Amino acid sequence: MENEIKKPENLTDEHLEYLDDLRESGVTNMYGAGAYLEDEFDMTREEANQVLTYWMKTFGERHKVN
Repeated sequence: MENEIKKPENLTDEHLEYLDDLRESGVTNMYGAGAYLEDEFDMTREEANQVLTYWMKTFGERHKVN
């Protein structure tokens, strides 16, 4: 599938759960969440941006309401 979103190699469920919790907390606009990932998981900016981009692009599918 051409539009399939590639999962970053370093991505874990913990990252996705952390971002979900961060979103729920309202502490930051999610466009600024990369810095939180960098600090929390000792990631480079590039790694954090890859994880955050994946989280954003897959959020709707992962939280689909039936």
